[in-house]
Amino acid sequence: MRLGILQCDSVRPELQPEFGDYPEMFQHLLTTEAVQPEFRVYDLTRGEFPESPDECDAWLFTGSKWSVYDPDEWIADAHEFARRLHAARQPTVGVCFGHQLISRALGGRVEKAPIGWGVGVHTADILRHEPWMRPDRDSLSLLVSHQDQVIKPPEGSELLAGHEFCPHDMLRIGDHILTFQGHPEFGPGYSQATMDMRRDTLGEDTYRAGVASLDTAIDPDVAAAWIHSFIARARGETAD
Repeated sequence: MRLGILQCDSVRPELQPEFGDYPEMFQHLLTTEAVQPEFRVYDLTRGEFPESPDECDAWLFTGSKWSVYDPDEWIADAHEFARRLHAARQPTVGVCFGHQLISRALGGRVEKAPIGWGVGVHTADILRHEPWMRPDRDSLSLLVSHQDQVIKPPEGSELLAGHEFCPHDMLRIGDHILTFQGHPEFGPGYSQATMDMRRDTLGEDTYRAGVASLDTAIDPDVAAAWIHSFIARARGETAD
């Protein structure tokens, strides 16, 4: 399987020696003994866009420090490519910025949430159980780092998970798009480093709560398994 990583930002240079860049994080997350995709990376921030939705078998939009409503040309082009992927019914995953971008591209609304920054570990309640959610869980705990949220999901989407801080935490659109507000690719060390750098921006209460939450167990392997199963189902590789 060729998995196209649509890179929407880069890890800060001073953190890359320890944590790598976002494509490497996803490659580590999504490579297992059973599944070893061929990864292709497109840095959208540099205008590196695929020529066609069928250039890869499945796609993943990463997170970003930008907002999906920022006026940058590459963000407008990313919206258009998301619409092309949807029209072609190509298996597509969105994470954080990618979650918000896909929703906005398809008619949803994204805004800076009045509740403020979400950082550290957040646990979403699973509101809809689907056959590809194996192992089955009633909740999913992932690291988060965001101010913006999907306020109104696009028409025809299914809400799969949510919680008080972020009601629209995980969405499915058709049988080919899956999006997460949380970051399954993040580890606690990287989350701590980013919170340390943003301490003044976050405010002391949010910073301290985020750091304290890092003692909570997270479920990146569950999210990775769901992504693999969802993509396989979207590609017609399973009848489950």
